[in-house]
Amino acid sequence: MRKLTYYIACSIDGFIGDPKGDATAMYAFVDEEFFGFLAAEYPETIPTPGRRQMKIDDLPNKRFDTVVQGRASYELALMEGITSPYAHLREYVASRTLGESPDPNVEIIADDLVGRVRALKAEDSELDIYLCGGADLAGQLVDEIDELIIKTYPIVQGSGMPMFASGFSITEFTLESTRTFGNGALVRNYSRKR
Repeated sequence: MRKLTYYIACSIDGFIGDPKGDATAMYAFVDEEFFGFLAAEYPETIPTPGRRQMKIDDLPNKRFDTVVQGRASYELALMEGITSPYAHLREYVASRTLGESPDPNVEIIADDLVGRVRALKAEDSELDIYLCGGADLAGQLVDEIDELIIKTYPIVQGSGMPMFASGFSITEFTLESTRTFGNGALVRNYSRKR
């Protein structure tokens, strides 16, 4: 069975963006060293337009072949006129309100999100599933998340959008690795404690 991995950026105090979800304050920490790490270890998590701009569109998918994202995350691409932000992956958008997909490469999951994610996890594939924000989607899928990859940037926001928008519940994960960078960022990898 393949894993659902919540791969997310956050502040030291656990916010993935400001109260509206804007994460641009974190972009300054994607310097040459950090981008090199991302391109080497998680190239498929870089959106297709960014891959093309950075001339790394030919990098093969290393960890993921599928992406699941929430409507709000997808809307950020749509506002830029991009209907398939991860064209190098199978794309799913969880939305009860979006209606018909604006792109043949993007499938809308309107009902039974957990059931659809379980079916994706049960597929026979060497590669896993990238859960690409946001807080509401992660909250709905918290019981299905097998791995957390948390990119923590050296800023404190005080408030904002949390990593998970869900009710109180304790879910244990085991720290597998930590990588630090010269700019103060760090990447932690956790697996679900079974």
